[in-house]
This record gives sequence, structure tokens and C-alpha cells, in this order.
Amino acid sequence: MNVTQKKIGLHLLGWTLYIGYTVLGYFLYNWDYKILLLNLSQDLLHLVEFYLCYLLVFPLWMKKRNWLIVLFGVAGIMLVYTTLRYTVEEVLFQAFFGFRNYSPGTTLSYYIFDNLYWSLPGIFLGAVVWAFEATLQKERENRTLKQEKVQAELAFLKTQINPHFLYNTLNYLYSLAYPVSDKLADAIIKLSDLMRYMLYESKDGRVELQKEVDYLQNYLNIYRLRFENNFFVNFTIQGHVNGQRVPSLVLIPFVENALKHGVVDDASAPITINLQLENANLCFNVSNRINQNQKDQTTGIGLANIRRRLDLLYPNLYTLEISEDGKKYETKLKLQHI
Repeated sequence: MNVTQKKIGLHLLGWTLYIGYTVLGYFLYNWDYKILLLNLSQDLLHLVEFYLCYLLVFPLWMKKRNWLIVLFGVAGIMLVYTTLRYTVEEVLFQAFFGFRNYSPGTTLSYYIFDNLYWSLPGIFLGAVVWAFEATLQKERENRTLKQEKVQAELAFLKTQINPHFLYNTLNYLYSLAYPVSDKLADAIIKLSDLMRYMLYESKDGRVELQKEVDYLQNYLNIYRLRFENNFFVNFTIQGHVNGQRVPSLVLIPFVENALKHGVVDDASAPITINLQLENANLCFNVSNRINQNQKDQTTGIGLANIRRRLDLLYPNLYTLEISEDGKKYETKLKLQHI
């Protein structure tokens, strides 16, 4: 049984017990069918309130982090509750069963405040259950993240000798190449910078965004050496990257994918990379014309890994859109509250 099926089963059990308890309690006290109908209608209205909170208001607040959503959401639910209760108890019951819940002399102010009071249990229950499940989900994600971090650290330790050896060797090759060829020496030092970034940065899994941008630019510069003057990539940055932090190497898979499967030597259709920051929100768009002569058609492994990382690091705080029409491939990543 997966998590969704288990959750549905628990919800069904919970509502069965809740409605059974309230109906049985009132029915044992008074065997009048009117009491039974009023109680059932009340429970069903609480059920509607519960799922409006559970499925709409609080998940939306979790995504936007704006308390006005909760304020207006709860007010809207109270309005829905009052309207539905009036329709059921004062209109439908009167039409079909010949009775209503409130006496004809009930004042409007009393009716409103009484409905606001009776609307609270459904709202409160929805908030409590949502918060409880959200807490459990966060704990599961944290455990998974810790396990994956431990596994990654172990894997890194097993292979640490070779990367350090390669990095030191690159520095040595740079010293040999510098007197011979400035171009070759420059390429080696750029590759050395990439290795240093991968080895020594991001001790806590996050890096300064400016360093991530520098890594991308170094990567593009190394790639440009293969094509010399026939390398067409437009990389634009909008907003201030200083002071912002992101997960390390979170942007490079999108660029790697574009360079691997795109056309880089056509000035009329360059690869476009756009990084935009606004109010601590990051948008990273990469688009490329698809290389129809590409033999390696495998895509998506690196992007799938990135999506998994984002699920753990930015739950409900990111969107990743991928579009393809046979000629053009585009990825759009949005991170909130970086």
C-alpha cells in the first residue's frame, strides 16, 4: 500500500468515526429524525470546510508563504459554510421536511455569529490534520536528504584521491604549458578552476550564486575552445547575484544538456541562457535548437537527478518546465526564496 492509498484509508476511517460518533451521540439523546438530519448536514458541511482548508488554503499558503491567503481563505470558507447551511437547513429542509433549524424570530446578527462559531470545528480540524501531515512529510524528506548526503559523502571519499590527483596534475601541466602556448595554458587553468570548484566549494551543499555563475562561464569558455569563432551562446544575467546562495551545481545540468543536444555553431539560432533574480526569486531559462544529427539521443538523466534534488531542497518552492516541439528544446527553472 503506497502513501496515497494509506492516506485515503485513514481519512475514510477518520470521517466514519467522526460522523458515527456525533450522529450516535445525538441520536441516543433524542430519537427525533430531525435531529439526525440536522446533525448529518452539519457533519457534511464540516467535511466540506475540512477539505477546502486541507486541499486548497494551506497548500497554497505553503507555496506562497503569504498569511493573507490564510486570512481570506478562512473568511471565504466561513462564507461558504454559512451560505450552504442556510440553503440546507432553512430552504431545503423547510421544502422537503416541513421544518427549519432556526426559529422565525432569529435576528441576523445572532444567525451570523452562531454560524461563525459552528464553522470553526471544520476549519480547525483541517488545519490540524494538514499541519500534522506536513510535519511528517518534512521529517521523511529530511531523513531521505540525510541518507543521500551520507551516501554521497561516502562515494566522494572513495574517489577523493583521483580528483585531487587530477587537480594537482592540471596545475603542473599549466606550469609546463605556459611557456609554450598561452592558449593551452589558459584552457588548463580554466579546467583547473572547474575542478577546484567541484572539490572545495560547497561544504554545506550550498554556494554563492556568483560562484555558480563563474563556474558556468568557465564551462562555456572551455567548450568554446572546441569551436573557436563558431560558438554561439548568449548568456544574460538580470538582477543582482551577490549575496544569494543556491545548491551547488544546480544550474549546470541544464547548460550541459543544451550543449550536448543543441546546435552551437549557428549564429542565426544561438543557445540562449538567461538568469534572472527578483525579490530572492530565481528564474533560469535555457533554450536550444535541437541537433537533428545528434547520435546520442539519451536525455533527461541529469535533469531527473536535479529534479530529485529540488524536491528535497525546495519542496513546493520550485517549478521546472520542460518543453520540446521537435525543433526547439527549452527548460525553465524557478526557485522561490533562495
